[in-house]
Amino acid sequence: MDLDEVDLKILSELSENSRRSSREISRRLGLSVGTVASRIERMKEMGIIKRFTVDLDYEKLGYDITVVVDVYISKGNVVDVEREIASIPGVMAVYDVTGDFDAVVLARFRNRADLSAFTKRLMAMEHVERTNTHVVLNSVKEDFVLI
Repeated sequence: MDLDEVDLKILSELSENSRRSSREISRRLGLSVGTVASRIERMKEMGIIKRFTVDLDYEKLGYDITVVVDVYISKGNVVDVEREIASIPGVMAVYDVTGDFDAVVLARFRNRADLSAFTKRLMAMEHVERTNTHVVLNSVKEDFVLI
């Protein structure tokens, strides 16, 4: 990855607002439109920019329950189980981790019934030995933008 300061500034602009046009970014950074457009295209080809998206307020969309779930998976089956968990509606992230558990899952649900169904589905999965669910009471910070 040969990213320079200009690439990082472009990424910062897009992270702030992914709808920002190449023309606007070029104006804000003092670069030509062609330079900005070609660098964005190169970063897409390199897989650095994976997609353009929006930052949603999930609570306003009715997803009032956020959970972090620790999952202990029997040996030799971690990757397959993680992939299966990742396909479940409401699951936003599945992390393969070190420590007492094998995976950590971040998920959102509209209500307790949806959370209950998810928990039962997890526990019914072959090779899931146990789980530990943490219900998020308040989000102090939730921002996945680093640049």
